[in-house]
Amino acid sequence: MAKAAAVLLIAALLGLVSASLADQGTATYYTVYTPSACYGYQDEGTMIAAASDGLWDNGAACGRMYQVSCAGGTNATPNPCKGGSVTVKIVDRCPSPGCQATLDLSQEAFNTIGNLDAGKILINYNQV
Repeated sequence: MAKAAAVLLIAALLGLVSASLADQGTATYYTVYTPSACYGYQDEGTMIAAASDGLWDNGAACGRMYQVSCAGGTNATPNPCKGGSVTVKIVDRCPSPGCQATLDLSQEAFNTIGNLDAGKILINYNQV
């Protein structure tokens, strides 16, 4: 019994460590996926995102993968998060000053973790 408790404690601590390593930001969503700044008219699927200037890295962000989870709402929309996470590939740039988020997710990716009615959510994200 003590061994099982120790295993659970270690797993919980590892979970806290990995959660603390996540970056925090915001996510919005978009619906027109091509052309993209990285791949032009090439179809890269629907689990994709555009990177804000802070992540864009002069185009080096193209192809990077991020695991993203909803951390809360940014407005009064009830139940902004669905739980879980989604892994997205950076295929585009979300340039300033129009970009309103750290990651601009595809509608499908956003809908996996958040309520579309929220429009903008708080996120935790890690490059994977």
